[in-house]
Amino acid sequence: MDIDKNNEAYYLIRGGTPLYGEIPLSGAKNAITKMIIASLLTGEPCLLRNVPLIGDFDLALALCREMGSKIRLQDHTLSIATPSIRSSVVSTKVGGLNRMAIITVGPLLHRCGEADIPKPGGDRIGARPIDFHLNGLRLMGAEIVERDRGYHFTAPHGLRGANIQLPFPSVMATENFLISASLARGVTVIQNAALEPEIIDLIKFLQKMGAIIEIKVDRRIVVEGVECLHGASHTLLSDRNEAVSLAIAAYLTKGDVYLRGAQQDTLLTFLNTLSKMQLRFEIDDEGIRFLGDSRIPPAIALETDVHPGFMTDWQQPFTVLLTQAQGMSVVHETIYEDRFGYTAPLQEMGAHVALYTKCLGEVQCRFREKQFTHSCVVRGPTPLSGTRLNIPDIRAGCSYILAALCASGISEVYGIEHIERGYEDLDAKLRSLGAQIERVGERVLEA
Repeated sequence: MDIDKNNEAYYLIRGGTPLYGEIPLSGAKNAITKMIIASLLTGEPCLLRNVPLIGDFDLALALCREMGSKIRLQDHTLSIATPSIRSSVVSTKVGGLNRMAIITVGPLLHRCGEADIPKPGGDRIGARPIDFHLNGLRLMGAEIVERDRGYHFTAPHGLRGANIQLPFPSVMATENFLISASLARGVTVIQNAALEPEIIDLIKFLQKMGAIIEIKVDRRIVVEGVECLHGASHTLLSDRNEAVSLAIAAYLTKGDVYLRGAQQDTLLTFLNTLSKMQLRFEIDDEGIRFLGDSRIPPAIALETDVHPGFMTDWQQPFTVLLTQAQGMSVVHETIYEDRFGYTAPLQEMGAHVALYTKCLGEVQCRFREKQFTHSCVVRGPTPLSGTRLNIPDIRAGCSYILAALCASGISEVYGIEHIERGYEDLDAKLRSLGAQIERVGERVLEA
């Protein structure tokens, strides 16, 4: 498909330049939107520091403004207060762009007794149904009517505690039930809950608001509902996906990059994987330094898994790194069934990647015996050449930028709105490290 350069912004990247310097990490993309929505549980002001200025942040603010939130943003500090809910209807214009709207149901039911949300959108990385959310909310007393373009929720007797068994440790469903259960009558037990660092950070914020939440053994979270929550202040953890992306950029370009604010405890599995590839890093109290060199790392076998396993969002950028490893590397994706679509453009750049429907690993996988392409073999090292790339989603887009940074020649990367939805000023941060990356076209600001 031809792309009109006059109408679409893109990155122009000349590869082959080593990255050097220091970068402060932004706050976590996967935490900020849930905390903004959690603030709707109280009419009192909440203060969030280290917020990432990204597209998803803008969408969450737009969604809350529709409901009546009063918002003040100064640098990377957000003050948000919603003394009253102006509307319990989430518009398609805002709520239909991703799956964020389903998280608003709990606060709206608690404060308004009803909620209307559109059916969700989001990245094209496989089926991401909201059945887990709907089933759990029904157990908590919600009555749901499905319509052509959305859902109508009521709770005639209010939300109540329930025993919710998740078929899979869904991050967003766990977050939803944490928020919804905080003001529900009685005790909610979330079985097979996700325990990602961003979820722990959300629990910290909710606890500061007055929620009673305990993490038990065997992936159980117990929430004892309270009558009301109050305002709170919280500083977000740093974004571990941004940390991984910039670290891999340092290795691919044979550079030396210090990431201020990188947190070892959220990156343990990633750092262990780097050690297996004999890649160097240094950890101190303020951040982590990632040191590339001319040595070719060995191939490895890699499997994604729920936390504390290797994060699925790290798979795409790490696959680019494996194109420069010596030998045959194996990647087994166990979280999403359709996350290797990004590899075809990498093959056009010179990467040797073969895709398989079989489970090439040992992790218990939901896709075993199913015809989903969820494993790949990468043979390296292979030189990459610049080309024209079109981004389908956030993490795939980051992998394209990483590939372009280490490729010979020039690459044009389109669809950069996906990157700007999830990374704060990634192109500017890369430029400050010496990358030859230019943003061509106007930056569209969110309403």
